[in-house]
Amino acid sequence: MKKLVFASMIGALTACGGGTQLSSGLDMANMDTTVAPGADFYEYATAGWQKNHPLTAEYSRYGSFDILQENSLKQLQLIIDSVSQMKNVDGSIEQKIADMYNSAMDSAALQSDATKESLRKFLGLESYTLSGDAEAWLGEVWPRMQRQGVSGLFDMYIGADEKDAKNNIIMLLQGGLTMGQKEYYLDNDEATAQIREGYRKYVVALCQHVGFSEADAKAVLADVMRVETRLAQASRSMTELRDPEANYNKMSYDELKAATPGIDWDTFFKNVGISGVKQVVAGQPAAIAEAGKVLAEEKPAALRNVFLWHAIDFASSYIDDEARALNFDFWGKTLSGKQEDRPRWKRAVESVDDNLGEALGQLYVARFFPPEAKERMEKLVANLQVALGERIDVQEWMTDETKQVAHDKLDAFYVKVGYPNKWKDYSTLKIGKNYLENILACNEWGLKDMIASHYNKPVDKDEWFMTPQTVNAYYNPTTNEICFPAGILQPPFFDMQADDAFNYGAIGVVIGHEMTHGFDDQGAKYDKEGNLREWWKPEDTKRFTERIQVMREFHDSIYVLPDLHANGSFTLGENMADHGGLMVAFQAFQNANAEMNVFSDDVKDGFTAAQRFFLAYSNVWAQNIREAEIRRRVKSDPHALGKWRVNGQLPHIDAWYEAFHITESDPMFVPKAKRVTIW
Repeated sequence: MKKLVFASMIGALTACGGGTQLSSGLDMANMDTTVAPGADFYEYATAGWQKNHPLTAEYSRYGSFDILQENSLKQLQLIIDSVSQMKNVDGSIEQKIADMYNSAMDSAALQSDATKESLRKFLGLESYTLSGDAEAWLGEVWPRMQRQGVSGLFDMYIGADEKDAKNNIIMLLQGGLTMGQKEYYLDNDEATAQIREGYRKYVVALCQHVGFSEADAKAVLADVMRVETRLAQASRSMTELRDPEANYNKMSYDELKAATPGIDWDTFFKNVGISGVKQVVAGQPAAIAEAGKVLAEEKPAALRNVFLWHAIDFASSYIDDEARALNFDFWGKTLSGKQEDRPRWKRAVESVDDNLGEALGQLYVARFFPPEAKERMEKLVANLQVALGERIDVQEWMTDETKQVAHDKLDAFYVKVGYPNKWKDYSTLKIGKNYLENILACNEWGLKDMIASHYNKPVDKDEWFMTPQTVNAYYNPTTNEICFPAGILQPPFFDMQADDAFNYGAIGVVIGHEMTHGFDDQGAKYDKEGNLREWWKPEDTKRFTERIQVMREFHDSIYVLPDLHANGSFTLGENMADHGGLMVAFQAFQNANAEMNVFSDDVKDGFTAAQRFFLAYSNVWAQNIREAEIRRRVKSDPHALGKWRVNGQLPHIDAWYEAFHITESDPMFVPKAKRVTIW
C-alpha cells in the first residue's frame, strides 16, 4: 500500500520556474460587491457569474462543473473526430471508438427499418401485442435481456466484501424502480404527484410509439405501477441506504435461497455466467424478499410486461428520434425542468465515454494532461494529508488511542491522481454499425468482464471507479483510496497559473473533502484496511455523534424552496466532508505560506490571501438551477445544493469570520457555541 505522507513537501507550491508571478486565479466579474459578504456570501461571490451564465434550454442546472464538463466534451470530440478520420484496423480501439460514435451520430440509420428490426429482435416479439406465450418469453428472452443490461426486480454486482475488504463478493441490492427513488411512487405532495402522472403518460406514449395498441400500453402501465409500487414500499430510502451496517447482510447461498424462495437463484446465476456461489451480501433483504414475492405471486404476463417496459425505456435513447424525444420529455422536462435535449454530438460523445471510457481516457491523457499537473497535484495531496493529521491532533473530542488509529488510516490512504497505472482491455468487445446493438454488446461485455476480473478474485486496488476524463473525484472506503481524475484538474478547480490561495481554496478543498470522507459518519466505520468495523473508542463515537447532529440540524432548517426543506440526514456525509475539506485545506494553505499572515499580507486584486481562498471555494459552486431540478436533487443527491455548500458551510468556519470581518450584526453570523466543531 502506498503511503504518500511527505512532511518535507509543506513548502509553497509553484506552477512554473523562473520566478514567474502567479495570478490570483479569480475573475472579478463573478462577484457582486454590492452584496455584503456577511449577508449572503454566495451572492457576493457568485452573483456576477450567475448573471453572465444564464440557464440555456438544455440545462436544468448549469455551474462550474458543467463548464468543465462542456470543455471536456469538446476535448473528447476532437479526439474522436481525429480517430474517425483515420483508416483504422478492424478490432483496434480506434475502430471501436469511431464506430460507436458514428453509430450514435447516424440519424438516418436510427430512423431506418434496420433499427426497427433490431428493436423487435431485442424485445423478443413477433408482433407488438401482449397475446404471446408469456412463460416462454420469460424463459427465453428475459435471460438474454438481463445479460444485456436491462434491469429486473433487483440488482447484482461483484465488489469488495466490506468486512473482508481484500476479497470480492456478490452483492445483491434493491432495484426494479424505473424512477429510482421510492418517494416518487409513495409521496403525495403536489410536485411528486405531477411527476408520477408524467411517468404514467410516458409509459403509455412510449409503448404506443414502439408499436403497442393503446389498450396494451395501458395494460403494461397497470402492471408496471402495481409492481414498482410494491417494490417501492419494501425499498429503503436514500437516507437509509447511507447506513453501511444496516446494508451489510452476509449469508450463505443456502440461507439466501431459504430467505427468498420466490427467486430461482440457480437459474439466475447460471444465466449471468456465475457458478459455485457460496456466499452473498444481501444489501436490503426486505426489498429482495419482496422481489421474490412478486415473482411468485404475479402472473407471467404481468412479469413479462414489467420487464418489457424496462427494456423499452432502456432502448429509447438508442433508437429513433421520436423515442428519444419521449424519453427526454419525461426524464429531462418533467423530472428536471430542462427545455431542450442535448445536441446529438454531445450525446454521442457521452455514449463513447460511458461505454469505452478508459480507451478514450488513454487518448485524452496523452493529449490534454501534462505531467507537471500530476506532479503538482501529488504534492498538494501530500500537503493536505499532513494538514489533516494536524487537525486530528488538536481535536479535544478524540482520545489519544483513536487519534493514533486515525493517523494509521490517514497514512494508509492510497492516492490516485490523473489516470490508472494499467488500462482496461477491450480486445474482446466487438463494435459495429448499429447503435442499439453496440450498446447491448457493451453491456454484455461489461458483465462478463466484471465476473472474469472480480468473481472469486481478490480486490484489485489499482482498479479505477472513474475514467481519467471524469470531472469529479471520490473516496472509496473499502480500499481506503482517494482518487482525482485528470478531468477535474483544470480551472476553476486547479489552475497551474494561479497561486496557492486559489488552488488550496478550490482543488485543495476537493482533496480535503475526499480525505475527510474517510472520517465522516460512514467512512469512520471502515478501518485502514477498508474493513467495516468499530475502531473508535465508545466515548469518541458519542462525542462525534453529538457534533454531527449540529450539522444535521443546521441543514434540516434550510429552506431550499418556500415549501421544501433540505434533508440534513441525507446530505450529512457530504456536508461533513465539505466542512472537513475547508478546515484541512485552510490549514494546509497556512502551512504552505507560514512566512506570511494570510489575513493581511499578499493582497491581490484587492483581496487578502485568506479572502481569495474562500472566494475560490465559493466559485467552485457557482450555478443556476431550475425549481424542478432542486426538487429532484433533494430526493436523489446526497450533496447539498451549490448555494448551501457555501452559505451552509462558511458560517461554521472561524477563519471565514476573520477573513471578511463578519460580526454578530451580519445575517449569516452563527454564534460560536452553535457552530459545527468536528475538524
